[in-house]
Amino acid sequence: MKAWTYILLFFIMITSCSGNSSSQNLTWYKNSTITNIIEDPDKPDDVVRIAIGISAQVFYLSKKSSDYNTLFEKAKQSFKRGKAFDIGIENNTNIIRQINEIKK
Repeated sequence: MKAWTYILLFFIMITSCSGNSSSQNLTWYKNSTITNIIEDPDKPDDVVRIAIGISAQVFYLSKKSSDYNTLFEKAKQSFKRGKAFDIGIENNTNIIRQINEIKK
C-alpha cells in the first residue's frame, strides 16, 4: 500500500508541475483597452509602442515576431473601437506576446 501512495504522490507532482510554460512567463492585463499605438522613435524597424489603460503603461509589439500582423490587428481594434482584450506581456521584457478575446 505504501508503494501505491508514493506512486500516486509522484504522479500528482509531475502533472502539477507540467503545463504551458509560455503562459507562466506572461503577466496578464485582463479586460484592457489599448489607448495609444505609435512607432518607437528609438527602434522604428523593430518595435511599436503600445499604451494600455488609463495610466498609460507602455509596452512593445515586436515587428520581428511571427504573429506580429495578428497582434497588430487586434491592437488596432482595441485602439480604434475601444474593444477590450486580455493582453499577455512577457515578464522582464515588456513585449506583448498574446492578445486574446475576453472569455465570458
